[in-house]
This record gives sequence, structure tokens and C-alpha cells, in this order.
Amino acid sequence: MSLLLRRPPRREAYPRDVFYLHSRLLQRAAKSSSRLGEGNGQIFLSADLFNAGIRPAINMGISVSRVRSAAQIKAMKQVADNLKLELAQFAELEAFAQFASDLDKATQNQLVRGQRLRELLKQSQSAPLTVEEQIMTIYTGTNGYLDSLEIGQVRKFLVELRTYLKTNKPQFQEIISSTKTFTKEAETLLKEAIQEQKERFLLQEQV
Repeated sequence: MSLLLRRPPRREAYPRDVFYLHSRLLQRAAKSSSRLGEGNGQIFLSADLFNAGIRPAINMGISVSRVRSAAQIKAMKQVADNLKLELAQFAELEAFAQFASDLDKATQNQLVRGQRLRELLKQSQSAPLTVEEQIMTIYTGTNGYLDSLEIGQVRKFLVELRTYLKTNKPQFQEIISSTKTFTKEAETLLKEAIQEQKERFLLQEQV
């Protein structure tokens, strides 16, 4: 470990700062279980993601979780079912696109979607989101409502959308919290909120 990190080898098993480096790569919080082998799967970290400022720098394509959707409510499974696959495909496509000069429209659209999905997953420090807000955020991204926005506008729009949804469509949160399901009624309310707020947002950005 010391030699890999280009540190002078010592008598200790690990360099003194290795756990500080690890915590920067990945926020650690777990409840171990000997029945599951003291873990929940295996996480692969990516130096490229870390250097790009994306932290925790987890490679979604090859990381494995035993829990996965078992810890999610049904509504979250409904909206986030394909999120991991989309992010993994985007990461591969992004690496390929660096060496391609002429990309077809479908590839360009997939890159646009992936960039915005990655952006919506960024979270401000000490600003946790409720499950209902997470569902709203993921649905907005995976269904293409962010594709027409600039990357720099994504997080601002989502913050305003959460406020708008809570104020003008409180039934959405009530449905999710009571049924734990993303019902047709909840989807209709969310679609209306997204469209209404997007119109307001774009008008504000033009001023």
C-alpha cells in the first residue's frame, strides 16, 4: 500500500493518511453483518471520476450491491429502475466520444441525458432530500425534462421545482408518503408541476 501511494514504507500496515484519502473518495457509513460477510457487495472507485470532481467516485457499471432495490420503497423502484444502467452506458459512451469527431443524433442525445443525470445526483452539503424529493428529481431527469436545459441550470431548476411542487401540488407528497407507490395520479401531478415550473423558469432566465 505504501509503495503504491509512493510513500516511504514504515512498520505500520498502512500509511498514516490512507484513511483520510479513503474518506475523501467515499463517504463511509455502514452497519456490518457477519451473515452477509461483513458487507453489502463491492464498490469500485474511479480515479477519472475523482479527478473530474465527482465524489463519491463510484464506477456504477462494475460496482455490485447485495441490497440494491430491496431497501427502496416501491415508488423509488418505479422511477429509478433504469438509472444505474443509463449512467453506466453514459460513462462508456463519454469515454468513446472523446475520440470520435462525428457523433450521430442518438449518441448526442444520450450524452446530453447522461450529463444531466450526473448533475442532478450532485447534492449540497448538509442538505438531505426527502424520499418524495428524490423521486421527483430522478423522474424529472430520466424522462428527459432536463435535456433542454443547460447543465449549469439543472440544479437551480430542481431546487425551484421542489419548492413549487411542495407549495402548489401538496397531494403529490401525500400520495407517495401514504401509498409508497408512484401512482398515475402522482405522475400526473408531477408532470403538471414540471411543465408549469419549466415555463416559469425559462421566462425568468430570459429576463
